Amino acid sequence: MKDQTDIATMMQDIGARAKAAAATLAYAPAETKREALSVAADTVWARRAAIVEANAKDMEFGRDKRLSDAMLDRLLLTEARIEGIVEGLRAIAGQDDPVGSVMAEWDRPSGLHIKRVRTPLGVIGVIYESRPNVTADAGALCLKAGNAVILRGGSESFHSSGAIHACLVEGLRSAGLPEDAIQLVPTRDRAAVSELLTLTEYVDVIVPRGGKGLVGLVQREARVPVFAHLEGIVHIYVDADADPVKALDVILNAKTRRTGICGAAECLLIHRDVVDTIGQGVIRALIDAGVEVRTDETLSAIAGTSRASDSDWGCEYLDMIIAARVVDDVDAAIDHIGRYGSNHTDCILTEDDGVAARFFERVDSAILMRNASTQFADGGEFGMGAEIGIATGKLHARGPVGAEQLTSFKYIVVGDGTLRS
Repeated sequence: MKDQTDIATMMQDIGARAKAAAATLAYAPAETKREALSVAADTVWARRAAIVEANAKDMEFGRDKRLSDAMLDRLLLTEARIEGIVEGLRAIAGQDDPVGSVMAEWDRPSGLHIKRVRTPLGVIGVIYESRPNVTADAGALCLKAGNAVILRGGSESFHSSGAIHACLVEGLRSAGLPEDAIQLVPTRDRAAVSELLTLTEYVDVIVPRGGKGLVGLVQREARVPVFAHLEGIVHIYVDADADPVKALDVILNAKTRRTGICGAAECLLIHRDVVDTIGQGVIRALIDAGVEVRTDETLSAIAGTSRASDSDWGCEYLDMIIAARVVDDVDAAIDHIGRYGSNHTDCILTEDDGVAARFFERVDSAILMRNASTQFADGGEFGMGAEIGIATGKLHARGPVGAEQLTSFKYIVVGDGTLRS
């Protein structure tokens, strides 16, 4: 393990090389970036056996660390999941290039013509846990938006991330772009994270993607601006006018499809009028599916449930557990979400347009859904090809962060010898 001085020197070098690469990427042609991503996708698929082999080492490491089943699921790479990585890379490659696009333009009475044009942010630091596919998603999105990126994956995904990163570098090399455009921090040492958070001379923004502990650390220690991705404390409110079939299907999918992702449902709010109908049916179906349902006093009469404690409200389980409680109406649901939610993703199940509109107006989350599984809270499902994370803050980027959200802008002002009076 390197000592602190060596880590600091290494991170300074990585930062300097990233900044130099960003200067070249800022004006790299769209076709060149597209070629780099296409070759990277082909390389990932060609090397899929080696990536699975590297992932097996990480899975063994994770089991030795006694990671939960949900965390191991996030870490696991199968051939099908690698195919998903490839599809994501190709989707990002095929998107329109955001750099240089004109966001708005107008003429002034002074004779000036003004345009607001998208530009790269510069150098982005991405700190993430467990999920090795983030290596591909983050690297590709940053490149598409003309940014250099420094990737610091979790210790659990060290080998998998390294194998995927090598494929991205092959794409850069093939397209003639600087290989320093996508760098992976080559150590598990946590000191590298602290160094990355203070590289103000080189890094323009930090994106943390992981649990509450990681995000809290980043927000406390970062001297670089942060796109915050807090917990996914995802609520589903079952309204009095919910369709029972839709409710059952959506809730089961939202909770059980993949419990370890940030869009998984964690709390169920049920209108008092449908407790004995939809509520009973949904909770029994969850229990039958193997979900532990922790309820308030009213719902605890349902066989197979357990009583919730105060800590269950506002908990991100990332597991086969869900909290459930009765509310009087949509306003009570809104109040509960406002108190316990994380401004990530929240859903209403209702056929009443007025109630849905009130929910959408008054719940202040990055993503709001109606009659749809919260597992769709994903940049790929939004048509972004992939995402670098879900930003739950309100400055610059919010919701799924794709290539377009990884840009800033500048103003281009053109006159004809124009003078200010």
